[in-house]
Amino acid sequence: MRARLLLLFFLAGCGPMSVQRAEEVCLDRARLAEAPRGTIGVGAGSGGMISDVELTVTSDYLMGRDPSALYDACVYQKSGQPPTRPLYSR
Repeated sequence: MRARLLLLFFLAGCGPMSVQRAEEVCLDRARLAEAPRGTIGVGAGSGGMISDVELTVTSDYLMGRDPSALYDACVYQKSGQPPTRPLYSR
């Protein structure tokens, strides 16, 4: 009985997500396809100068994929429904 309940619980997590949640998840991926994202930090402490650089570049950006088409496909893949609003209306 427990095995069936665990299997049911596991399979419930595999189903499609809501359109709103899929739009949130896919929005970040589409924005990374538009341009790389990064941060730069510089500071001084008792030990001297401190610097930090972080850069995120996705394969979608490197391959020149259209962020809007990527967003639409991602939302449909994750929710089974088209987005409620286009990417560029956000």
